[in-house]
Amino acid sequence: MNADAPLTYQVAPSDHARSAEQRAAILAGELGFGRYFTDHMVAIQWDKAQGWHDARVCAYGPLSLDPAASVLHYGQEIFEGIKAYRHADGSIWTFRPEANGARLQRSAARLALPQLPVGEFVESLRQLVAIDHAWVPSAPESSLYFRPFMIATEAFLGVRPAQAAGYYVIASPAGAYFAKGVAPVSIWLSEDHARAAKGGTGAAKCGGNYAASLLPQQEAYAQGCSQVLFLDPVEGRYLEELGGMNVFLVFKDGRIVTPALSGSILEGITRSSILQLARDRGLQVEERKVSIDEWKQGVASGDITEVFACGTAAVVTPIGELKGKGFTVGDINAPAGEVTMAIRKELTDIQYGRLPDRHGWLVKLR
Repeated sequence: MNADAPLTYQVAPSDHARSAEQRAAILAGELGFGRYFTDHMVAIQWDKAQGWHDARVCAYGPLSLDPAASVLHYGQEIFEGIKAYRHADGSIWTFRPEANGARLQRSAARLALPQLPVGEFVESLRQLVAIDHAWVPSAPESSLYFRPFMIATEAFLGVRPAQAAGYYVIASPAGAYFAKGVAPVSIWLSEDHARAAKGGTGAAKCGGNYAASLLPQQEAYAQGCSQVLFLDPVEGRYLEELGGMNVFLVFKDGRIVTPALSGSILEGITRSSILQLARDRGLQVEERKVSIDEWKQGVASGDITEVFACGTAAVVTPIGELKGKGFTVGDINAPAGEVTMAIRKELTDIQYGRLPDRHGWLVKLR
């Protein structure tokens, strides 16, 4: 393929797609998150000789991999998360896809995978929506969640970057991320594990980071918590992020504070959007080191009035309490904070077309 030429997609509709009645029954039920998948997926191949080629829209189904495929042995894998929203007029839009495409490129560079052009990333979403648009739900708080991902497919056991890879996009109609909806959650502080190391892959969206969070996440569940909070891997004092979300603290003097990007924190698209919306409101925004002691003492003194987490899947989720070995900070029964819910409402209203998109974040897919 000419590096400057756009890919041409071959479209092969599924011969076992769900009927309109089956699809309607799924969309009318309890969608949850990541439980159901649409009828089709996107697949694009890459190898060192040809570059990106063989772009297809095909039936959703199992992948065929050689047992020696590099992804199975050395974890060369990255992914993204992005949503499509159905607006009141029936049109379908996505939110800041160029930012997701650019982050996929940064992740690819860190994992020694090929970089998919940002324009092709956006086009892959458009191609999937073109054939599976009926899967985009219209119920409140619902969306179609895209999971673009890239894996090393070369059959080779030497330890070096793979010379063949596959990029895929699957999609899942999604309801609320947390079963209780938008309600304050409990967070568990992990003191024995780090999410990522200095100089590691923390800033990349790769499966290994999430695999590393699963054991501490189990500990969080055992403590009655929904998520786990990680501290910095060097001193073990400063907030990093949750297992899959960034964290924000709201101070009574109007400041909104989030941990600075350190190389081991994922640069969240929702995070950067919230920072912009906070500035638009005239709030003082700080990206800096935040110690766990500052959180504890700030809540105790009343200086910190709200804490929330954010990410593509959950959008904005209020944090009611932080629990750790021998301590609890906050009150799980306290109502969600005013700033938290106002920012959440503004962000979702923009995504669903209920407020003007003054920053040009929305891209129409259909």
